[in-house]
Amino acid sequence: MKVIPVMDILSGVVVHAIRGERKKYEPIKSVICDSSKPLEVAIAFKEFGFNRIYVADLDSIIRKGNNYETIRKISKITGLELMVDGGISDFKSAKEIFNYNISSLIIGTETLTSLDFVRSCIKKFGADKIIVSIDTKEGKMLGSSSEINLKNPAEIASIFENMGIEKIIILDLARVGSKQGINWPLLNEIANKTNVKVIIGGGVRNLNDIVKLDKKGIYGVLIATVIHDGSIKKEDIKIFQSVQEPRKLHK
Repeated sequence: MKVIPVMDILSGVVVHAIRGERKKYEPIKSVICDSSKPLEVAIAFKEFGFNRIYVADLDSIIRKGNNYETIRKISKITGLELMVDGGISDFKSAKEIFNYNISSLIIGTETLTSLDFVRSCIKKFGADKIIVSIDTKEGKMLGSSSEINLKNPAEIASIFENMGIEKIIILDLARVGSKQGINWPLLNEIANKTNVKVIIGGGVRNLNDIVKLDKKGIYGVLIATVIHDGSIKKEDIKIFQSVQEPRKLHK
């Protein structure tokens, strides 16, 4: 299973995202890095043992500039694979962001205005370069279009799967940064009704949650708070990635 650290960038610094309440986001305080500068946090993630990062460019998502040059610099200096959500919802912007050395474009339903945009991106860039994030809050779809927000998450997941999407993120914003636990009912519903590779985000408490996800066959998990507060340590990730039976790590 892929364990993927998340970097939320707002006003040019990495912030601690909590429950999607963006007006309350503050620069991170981390046990793995003394800085909230994106490049330094990215270097810390690499030293932690990760080879890819999920980057949420919140400035771009809320239409107050972007951090594309910073993203390019991170890619060039660290060599990390960057999965980037910049709130992209039009083809021109999609083509532009691929010029900044990103490995995958994340298209979030929160800012997606048309399902046809996803089809166009698959055709132009390839299904392997596009990841759709099914953005939810307290079990409800977050979307900018009635063709999205009037459907439930499992229906939307099936639609994207039929388009050819290979990877889907299930993001529960109400749980992001909360350490209140994963939304298992939502995860199970989508994982059981589709054959896409599922990446779950929001609510991870500790290594036990990651082990449980791995046992279930989930493709990936997004984490941030548990790294920065020390709940998951570098040694945990190393052991988790090296053993054949991760369920034996903790009871």
